[in-house]
Amino acid sequence: MAVALKKSYRFAIRSSLFIALALAATLALLLFVFNRFLWYIPVIFALAAFISAFFIIQSRVERFIYRRVKKIYDDVSLLESSSFSSKPITTDMKTLTEEIEKFAKDKKIEIDTLKIREEYRRDFLGNVSHELKTPLFTVQGYILTLLDGAINDKRVREKYLKRASKGVERLIYIVKDLDMITKLESGDMNLVKEKFDIIDLIKNVFELLEMRASKKEITLTFDIEYQEPIYVLGDVEKIQQVVSNLLVNSIKYGHMNGTTEVSVENLIKNRVIVRVTDNGEGIPKQHIPRLFERFYRVDQSGSRKEGGSGLGLAIVKHIIEAHGEKIYVESEEDVGSEFSFTLEKAENNEA
Repeated sequence: MAVALKKSYRFAIRSSLFIALALAATLALLLFVFNRFLWYIPVIFALAAFISAFFIIQSRVERFIYRRVKKIYDDVSLLESSSFSSKPITTDMKTLTEEIEKFAKDKKIEIDTLKIREEYRRDFLGNVSHELKTPLFTVQGYILTLLDGAINDKRVREKYLKRASKGVERLIYIVKDLDMITKLESGDMNLVKEKFDIIDLIKNVFELLEMRASKKEITLTFDIEYQEPIYVLGDVEKIQQVVSNLLVNSIKYGHMNGTTEVSVENLIKNRVIVRVTDNGEGIPKQHIPRLFERFYRVDQSGSRKEGGSGLGLAIVKHIIEAHGEKIYVESEEDVGSEFSFTLEKAENNEA
């Protein structure tokens, strides 16, 4: 209460005191001049003047400030800031200044965030347009060629239809990845966590990618022979996609006759870490901080010799973070790369 009194009425009290002292001194001087000086008359007069001046000054100042401050509140309320407009109007300058500064700071942060999001949206639309444009134009080119007469040549027809089909498959692949990452980022995709054997899951992915790896003569292998299952908790389908995306990347950017090795190690009491290590071309250091951005590619050339949607690592990151886990990357040019992620460990006797 004392602090509030000091903040609210300090100006009025000081002003009233100066006025009261000035009037009392004037009255005392007049009484002295006319030889009728009585000490208690100036005191009583000063007290009365102080009280009167205090209420007059306080009410006038409050009305003066209130009208102007209310206009400020009304103006900023147009910006629909619930944190500001919902508060009672204060006429204390220090409190008002603090509120305005906080309001301005919050608005600056909000504006900066909107600018970042707008830039991100423009980049995203540009990237989507670029990624879709290439297969669309490819499919269109083959179809137009067939319509122009090439369809009558059985050999050309079959070749062009196969190429057009590959272009359509790429489009479907990109759209599926876009749909998934949108759901992951918006939180619409619910994870179904259950206990499963991570070793068995990795073996299944090895089998699925065996033909793809054999084209580049890349060996997919474990670091050791795992005799016992290692149970973890997570969404089986999503973790399989994580492992698959990481292995596909290692195959894409691996050297001929290379090796991709997967290991599963105990990290802490209730966590395991899965490592995917290859001896491929590696990643330049300047690219590593941006690897998990949507559509970001280390190879910035227009040809983009390796396929894919450009969303694989972004999806991996979102899935792992949705599990409340971490993903790491280490790489050195011409030596290889290692991607690793953690998972919650499940006990063998868990249901």
